[in-house]
Amino acid sequence: MTDVADIIIIGSGASGAAAAWSLSKDNSLRIVCFEQGSIPNPSDYPTKSSDWELSRSDKSSSNPNIRKNIADYPIDDSESPISIANFNGYGGSTILYSAHFPRFHPSDFRVKTLDNVAEDWPLNYSQLNPYFDENEKMMRVAGLVGDTAYPEYNALLPPVPLGGVGTELAKAFNKMNWHWWPSYAAINTDKRNNRANCINLGPCNVGCAQGAKGSVDVTYWPLARLNGVEVYTESRVYEITIDSKGLADGVLYFDKNGNECKCKAKVVIVACSGIGTPRLLLNSKSSAFPDGLLNDNGLVGKNLMLHPLAYVEGVFDKDLKSSLGPHGCCILSQEFYETRDEHDFLRGYTMQILRGAPPIETATSGYFMRQLSIGKNHHKDFQKLFNHTAGIAIISEDLPEQHNRVELDYENKDVFGLPGVKVFYEMSDNTKNILKHGIKMSKEIFSSAGAKVTTSFAPVKNTGWHLMGTARMGKDPKTSVVNKYGQAHQVKNLFIVDSSVFVTSGAVNPVATAQAITLFACNYISKNIESISNPL
Repeated sequence: MTDVADIIIIGSGASGAAAAWSLSKDNSLRIVCFEQGSIPNPSDYPTKSSDWELSRSDKSSSNPNIRKNIADYPIDDSESPISIANFNGYGGSTILYSAHFPRFHPSDFRVKTLDNVAEDWPLNYSQLNPYFDENEKMMRVAGLVGDTAYPEYNALLPPVPLGGVGTELAKAFNKMNWHWWPSYAAINTDKRNNRANCINLGPCNVGCAQGAKGSVDVTYWPLARLNGVEVYTESRVYEITIDSKGLADGVLYFDKNGNECKCKAKVVIVACSGIGTPRLLLNSKSSAFPDGLLNDNGLVGKNLMLHPLAYVEGVFDKDLKSSLGPHGCCILSQEFYETRDEHDFLRGYTMQILRGAPPIETATSGYFMRQLSIGKNHHKDFQKLFNHTAGIAIISEDLPEQHNRVELDYENKDVFGLPGVKVFYEMSDNTKNILKHGIKMSKEIFSSAGAKVTTSFAPVKNTGWHLMGTARMGKDPKTSVVNKYGQAHQVKNLFIVDSSVFVTSGAVNPVATAQAITLFACNYISKNIESISNPL
């Protein structure tokens, strides 16, 4: 049996949800979204139970190889110093992200022009600005207007409270005369629109049972579904099909009962992440695309960027109640975000201030770092650490290199026999120098704040959330996969709207920029849907 829709969206995460809402403003269109995972139940989130620190390490892990849900596919990242993190389910990785929500900077779109490296984007910050604004309203972004690191921000919700950690480190940044600002966070700090406000239950990266975190299951999706968008969960798309005219005419998928099904459509939109999107494209082989869909130039899966992180931890004498509040959303500094002549690296990094660890993590990390003894002094040592720690994460610019890539893994397959993913990634000398500098500057900040540095290392292994560049946009079909609207050069009614289209990586969480690009692309699709679905 073949189903028929006007538009198919593959993936229900950050970009897929934004696309569904934007396109559903035209209620004459039948829009169907396919999601291979299920709908998470907030009552099952780890923080609903007292042992949440233990449960988040397995069934709620960000690592699919640990989580091993039926919706996951194998990812072999043994050839990478950074483990890949993602989540397959309704809402995508926004279910488990930390809600860190800054925009890319204007300079991020002009790296070739400014620094003679990588490539410029085929669009710019000004073109995306109205879509940044729209997205921040939809995602309920909290922050403070007036940041000197950006040219403009419009109305935002009140910022997440700084807490003891933010207050102490802000003082230190002021002493150093370095930039800092309250973190931009997709966290509801003001009870409106039938959504609860944040009550500081703890870390956001385990799912927000309060519903205060801006995951797309509580922001975009309720409105999109109210507009008539249909979501097929537990439905795994394994191929995008191409007709005799060279257009995408639909998808093949396994439904929740394991039946092989087909759905036809006039327009197909892919939003499966920087790992899932190249996996699907490479698996969609045909006589027209024997090496994988859109892969005639060999760029699908290439130029993977991951934002390698460094981590520095400091311990304060005073009790900062640092374990309370959104872990990754406190304050940030972009003092070293862009290229400086005195640095031995191009571009730069964000210093993201992290609150302290919860009890079990404090105890285990303290033991392994030899800060916490076993015996009569155990509890005394623990009290010196718990609620006294803070961290600084160095989010590095990760410049594109073709040898960093994603390939199909035919030796490791998912439950339906589809190939998994093999990741090949190594850090450049430029990235290593960024992380080294970030560690040095973080130590200076902690020293200025009167804290003792206890831990510093790079890269942090389990941090491969930011998956970018594997189907990048550009003007030239020889050197890119899609144009500035995410429209495939080779298949005019096929669009890619997730972070795989990124040309460069910036040095902040990519989700805000990915969603702005999605809204920009969908505005184009809406205005041109007839010519897109029936090109000459």
